Amino acid sequence: MASVSLTLLSPLFSNSSKSSLKLGISNANQTSIQENLNLICIDSKRGVSVSQRRETLIKGLALLPLVVFGGAPISEAREVEVGSYLPPSPTDPSFVVFKASPKDTPALRAGNVQPYQFLIPPTWKQSRVANILSGNYCQPKCAEPWVEVKFEDEKQGKIQVVASPLIRLTNKPNASIEEIGDPEKVIASLGPFVTGNSYDPDELLETSVEKRGQQTYYKYVLETPFALTGSHNLAKATAKGSTVVLFVASANDKQWSTSQKTLKAMLDSFEV
Repeated sequence: MASVSLTLLSPLFSNSSKSSLKLGISNANQTSIQENLNLICIDSKRGVSVSQRRETLIKGLALLPLVVFGGAPISEAREVEVGSYLPPSPTDPSFVVFKASPKDTPALRAGNVQPYQFLIPPTWKQSRVANILSGNYCQPKCAEPWVEVKFEDEKQGKIQVVASPLIRLTNKPNASIEEIGDPEKVIASLGPFVTGNSYDPDELLETSVEKRGQQTYYKYVLETPFALTGSHNLAKATAKGSTVVLFVASANDKQWSTSQKTLKAMLDSFEV
């Protein structure tokens, strides 16, 4: 993939300065974009109207990769039911086991997140994570949380794993979840990543603490009528190494009425 620096001359940009845009794009797209930009310069000399030049510019920029902010999804998401490729759970045949590996996310490849696993119904499908949300652009030193993986089933709900740099919550290196604070303090920081928009302490219905060996987990039950993720959310958080990892299971009212037991089982199975 070539890297090209384009100087855009257009009424869309200030007349007093040239705007340079440096992008990684394919040679084919580079040629097409440059041709459109050349047309702009030629048309400008011929006196073509501003609106026509603007239209030409927009067509040229439309050839940029969809995700200057992200490109093609980088996860190994598959548009098939997970039961077709994940192994069955040895403890519960109604679930399969997802074990995250370096091929699954940029953070795992960078060693910025410890491997994690959870149970999932075999009929669910993995969703693609947009590059801008995956942390691919900032690993291994991201300043803000990112989405690791996502799965969903239109009848039961959706789950996602979100990771946050530890330093966002505490200045203590390799702090445990207890050293960060109590469950209420942790969810106050991570709540917006559960709901997808904002967090109100009144939405928190229940908290609990779970210990597995040396690892401590905070668990949450939230009723979130205004959340983008769904009106019902379950969450589980722990800290390991330089990262806080958050598992979120979400459902709307219709999904929740029939799948809350399944979502709670998935939440309980999550471990780092």
